[in-house]
Amino acid sequence: MKSANAKKFRSELKDYMDAAVGEPVRISRRDGQSFVLMSEQVYEGFRNEIQSLQRRLLGMSEILDGKTYPLSKSEDRTARFKKSK
Repeated sequence: MKSANAKKFRSELKDYMDAAVGEPVRISRRDGQSFVLMSEQVYEGFRNEIQSLQRRLLGMSEILDGKTYPLSKSEDRTARFKKSK
């Protein structure tokens, strides 16, 4: 990950934005705070992955809490996803 301090980041903003297309850029302040600049595409990928993991965790917690029921062999597993007419 490329890094820069805030002053250098401001003076070379275009270059750092171009670099952020390929990989995130860490921007550090003098007080120790850090920020990350990344492309919107990478950000959306992270958001989608987090949402996917949250759904899995919710499903696993439902299993552990006993909120599930066994399906019979003849039951359609995809029925809940189909639109009712």
